[in-house]
Amino acid sequence: MPKDIENANVIDALRLATDKPFEQARAMPPEVYNSQAFLDLELKHIFAQDWFCVGRAGSLSKPGDYLTCELAGQPIMVVRDKDGSVKAQSNVCLHRMSTLLEGKGHAKSIVCPYHAWTYNLDGSLRGAPAMRKNEDFCKDAYSLPSVRCEEWLGWVFVTLNDNASPVATQLSEVERLVSGYDMTNYTETFFEEHVWDTNWKVLAENFMESYHLPVCHAGTIGGLSKLDEMICPPGHDAFNYHTILKDDSLRIAMAHPSNDRLEGDARRTTYLLAIYPSLLITLTPGYFWYLSLHPVSPGQVHIRFGGGMSDDYNDDPDAQENFESLKTLLDEVNVEDRGCTEKVYKGLNSAFARPGHLSHLERPNYDFAQYLLSRVSAEERP
Repeated sequence: MPKDIENANVIDALRLATDKPFEQARAMPPEVYNSQAFLDLELKHIFAQDWFCVGRAGSLSKPGDYLTCELAGQPIMVVRDKDGSVKAQSNVCLHRMSTLLEGKGHAKSIVCPYHAWTYNLDGSLRGAPAMRKNEDFCKDAYSLPSVRCEEWLGWVFVTLNDNASPVATQLSEVERLVSGYDMTNYTETFFEEHVWDTNWKVLAENFMESYHLPVCHAGTIGGLSKLDEMICPPGHDAFNYHTILKDDSLRIAMAHPSNDRLEGDARRTTYLLAIYPSLLITLTPGYFWYLSLHPVSPGQVHIRFGGGMSDDYNDDPDAQENFESLKTLLDEVNVEDRGCTEKVYKGLNSAFARPGHLSHLERPNYDFAQYLLSRVSAEERP
């Protein structure tokens, strides 16, 4: 089937899933997840256009600290410059086009692993061996292309779209919702990267609903969250969210006694924030963890996984014990989520796969489908 016809068919199927009111809604159809042509649309109209979160600014604490990512096929580095600013730029050498940095780390300068062309942290070319005999070569003419980069409440975002509105503008309502949590003052104490065998949207939707917690997470957090206490309001243009209440059997999910910003039930409320397209934050008054997702293929997703504690807990004598307990819990939860989401992807590839009706606890999934349609339907516009 020609690619444009396949795309039109998938968009039409997605539109059918989103043109009914939420009270009558069904899940998205299988072809939204397993079509390479649809993934190409997502890369073009979503990941190449919207803001993508690469992690926490606190993990880039010193000049020379860096991390890398691939965004819609473009290798990017994010670096703490000597002037203290966080900058993003191309991660491709301007000589023979090798990628420059890998993973996450620290560097005094950026050295190409192929011919040792060397760049300053700001992307300007410092030196290039054996180039004196090229009469046209001018070192000052070389500088790595910059990429838009913004910080917001301790998060670092990049975008390939010069016209995207500022992160703070898009997420002003999120900032209002969680102002009492003081999200800037949560310290990331771990960061990992993984690849799972599922579609990125399956994992995103798994985060967006807590309907699955009592079953999928029966061995860990399932008993801490009651379905009748979950609140799933309508979503917004740039994000959706839902909340759950935790009890003090998980003390580190509660507001610290020194926290005078939160009152009443807010002291035990967990926000599950889904910031489009793919930043997923679990924010409790005591700790946070997050996933930032990027598709590898229809059946694989690259995951940036990090988290840590609120700085309110820093001076507690059991601070290290609290962190170790948190990390153990999150690792166990991830094992459960991986099993569930890989089973979903396997199932939706079946000839018998049919999308069922959504629960009232899956309102964020409905709003996510609306967001996806609004982006990919740009393909149909003249």
